[in-house]
Amino acid sequence: MTRLLAIMGSGETAPTMIKAHRQLFDRLGPPPVPAVLLDTPYGFQANADDISARAVDYFAASVGRPVEVAGLRHRDSDPVLRAAALAEVAAARWVFAGPGSPTYALRQWRGTELPDLLADKLAHRGCVVFASAAALTLGRYTVPVYEIYKVGADPVWEEGLGLIGFLGPEVAVIPHYDNAEGGHHDTRFCYLGEPRLARLEEQMGPDGWVLGVDEHTGCIFDLDAGRATVVGNGVVTVRRAGRSSVLESGRELPIAELVELAFSGRGRASGPVRDGSPGPSGARDAAPAPTALHSEIRRLEAEFDGCVAAADVDGAVRAMLELDDVLTAWSGDTTQSDAAPRGRAAMRRMISRLGDLARTGARDPKEVVGPYVDALLAERAAARGGRRFSDADRIRDALVAAGIEVRDTPDGTVWDLS
Repeated sequence: MTRLLAIMGSGETAPTMIKAHRQLFDRLGPPPVPAVLLDTPYGFQANADDISARAVDYFAASVGRPVEVAGLRHRDSDPVLRAAALAEVAAARWVFAGPGSPTYALRQWRGTELPDLLADKLAHRGCVVFASAAALTLGRYTVPVYEIYKVGADPVWEEGLGLIGFLGPEVAVIPHYDNAEGGHHDTRFCYLGEPRLARLEEQMGPDGWVLGVDEHTGCIFDLDAGRATVVGNGVVTVRRAGRSSVLESGRELPIAELVELAFSGRGRASGPVRDGSPGPSGARDAAPAPTALHSEIRRLEAEFDGCVAAADVDGAVRAMLELDDVLTAWSGDTTQSDAAPRGRAAMRRMISRLGDLARTGARDPKEVVGPYVDALLAERAAARGGRRFSDADRIRDALVAAGIEVRDTPDGTVWDLS
């Protein structure tokens, strides 16, 4: 019997979580493993179909497992279709839910069979993978993140699904724990910040505590073995009444000892557990780590600049093409909406810089720019051949923005400096 719960802080459809997803599927046995994706948390969004399609593509292409979408966007949807979707969930060995609104998902799930079906997976046989917004719903307490952060509601808990009673009766799961999107204002703890999280902690019962999961990080609970393992790029934090203990990625410990951390501030994990108690400013770290995609963009920008300075044309082209590959690989991760424009801007800057060098250099401008443009046009042709038309358009637009005219003719693509 295999009973697994994976809680992911974010990045559930990003390259950072591919290894974790593969390991979870492998533990369920060889293919085929019946697997479904719950579309409820984002079911209210106009682009819900696109989010589902990208997730299905991610699990097929990157994880190597087929996943079906269980259409449960609204509790008042067609009863025949709803019954069919619930039957899919009941038969599945692996159930996944991710981004969206936790409070919307709770409104659709409460009073239906869905919570009992999930509890049955955890009690008997199956794997539940909840990430981002869905992860918020697992505990006794749920953060109404949109209402607080976007609308300005007072910090008040919502009642969660209570599916993680093995951690105690009064636990709150908080993903995006190390979020740094706010820049100069505190958006840690799933956009709450320290003052609002402290107010919410005051509303917990005497046994209340928080399980915080960083972005691009997961905590996998093996309910048969009674053990928890941290995976991914960040850490998992156990916090109670403002005091925290932090488990590094790769650490494994008994679930009972993880719970003990909440009440003792100490633990006996198989690896270091560092004290994460907030200092006078309430900050866990002086500066939260950037997201993985931001780091890749900065790395490739620096690599490109170094190659240009060394007149290494081939190296500069490789950096540009690798940036294009990175942006494509991360395109399915809905949590990186701020980084994708940064990546496109970096690509435009690289091409523009090549144009500047061509205009200011003594050599024929087309001779200087030619190797770069030809390489990018070859990549564009490959994208068109693979029906990745949005990628092809992005390369063309970047070339045009850099002052390079691109024309598609019956004899092929030609270019010139405009």
